[in-house]
Amino acid sequence: MKLTILGGGGFRVPLIYQQLLTQEDGPDVREVVLYDLASHRLNAVHAVLDQLAAGRTDAPKVRTATDLDEALDGADFVFSAIRVDGLAGRTVDERVALDLGILGQETTGPGGLAYALRTIPVCLDIADRVARHAPNAWVINFTNPAGMVTEAMRRRLGDRVIGICDSPIGLGVRAARVLGVDQRRVALDYVGLNHLGWLRGLRVDGVDRLPELLADDTLLSQMEEARLLGLEWVRSLGAIPNEYLYYYYYNRDAVSSIKDAATTRGEFLHQQQDQFYAEVAGKPDTALEIWTRTRAEREATYMAESRDSSGAGEREQEDIAEGGYQKVALDLMAGIVGGHASTMILNVRNGSAVPGLPADAVVEVPCLVDGTGARPFATEPLQGHMLGLVQQVKAVEQLTIEAAASGSASLAVKALALHPLVDSVTTARRLLAGYRERLPGLADVLR
Repeated sequence: MKLTILGGGGFRVPLIYQQLLTQEDGPDVREVVLYDLASHRLNAVHAVLDQLAAGRTDAPKVRTATDLDEALDGADFVFSAIRVDGLAGRTVDERVALDLGILGQETTGPGGLAYALRTIPVCLDIADRVARHAPNAWVINFTNPAGMVTEAMRRRLGDRVIGICDSPIGLGVRAARVLGVDQRRVALDYVGLNHLGWLRGLRVDGVDRLPELLADDTLLSQMEEARLLGLEWVRSLGAIPNEYLYYYYYNRDAVSSIKDAATTRGEFLHQQQDQFYAEVAGKPDTALEIWTRTRAEREATYMAESRDSSGAGEREQEDIAEGGYQKVALDLMAGIVGGHASTMILNVRNGSAVPGLPADAVVEVPCLVDGTGARPFATEPLQGHMLGLVQQVKAVEQLTIEAAASGSASLAVKALALHPLVDSVTTARRLLAGYRERLPGLADVLR
């Protein structure tokens, strides 16, 4: 099989290749094509992959491409992991909002909407090209904001595009580990949107073990999400929230801690990755060593400002090691190719799975995966406070998709103003003005 990775010069691409090399009973990928606009990034990542495959005669062949149509031609699977405007764009997403006293974060709040507004038109073009050059390909979307981008691409590719995120799957894995049960015996009741969902039940052999986990301080304190959000708050919800709900439940605290930090997450990663690519260019023979060291620093500092503010402490080594986008993507790929039914939490069309949301909305829920793709299981109705938040954010997401697809600045303002983390229409207008001024690509999208 041919696997094409869009954004193939991205820092995390070696994780996918590493998983391909080590995963037992994984998909039979013979060729990996790395597509990116930046040749120096492709060269650096290719060097890391060559060193990962050293001594392996069975390693998939790797080649690079800067022509999108060539990269897509005949692909069986496409992993879409692009970042429009790079990390420089992410820093603007964060800073424009922070300068107005609003949460500045990559996917949550106005920063996520700005990111989506300039990313969706590019992804719609990618979807059209996939349809022309690889009509039978499955597209697995990594590109953030994953729910919005997946929903937009579905307009062109239908069920053959599936969004993934490692946060909910990692949450389930951690809960099973804390309870001391094999995760293969666990059925998760998880429901929501990308970066906005709750683990409401954890059944082992038909018995819900989540109440046991919530009631025990020793067990609950081993959950990264509970340490971040507070044991008592998690217990009061009767569910374990996705870690990104910290930005909703503790918004003022999050804004304060991010503003007090020396750099935003985007600024830190921008500096770190510029250094990585420059260092590999100068010492290509040690590319794998440089990447491994840089990755360890990156993972250890994930959501650091929120953990500092909440007193959650350092990340546990098990939390860093478990899961990851690469495993989710390849498990999904293997399920589709192998045709053996499995259950995964994915971003797919709602249909009637989540009561109270539009049928065409993309939701993040447990799905049955087999040779026909991914189909969501029906879920129990959300509690009122959960449903209200999900409905409001989904309405904002769908307005953002329409704004990006149509180029409507007025719809973009409406989306920003209706987001629960934006406090006024005036602020929404200032946000959009700031983004258009500092992001030329966004100014080109919106009229």
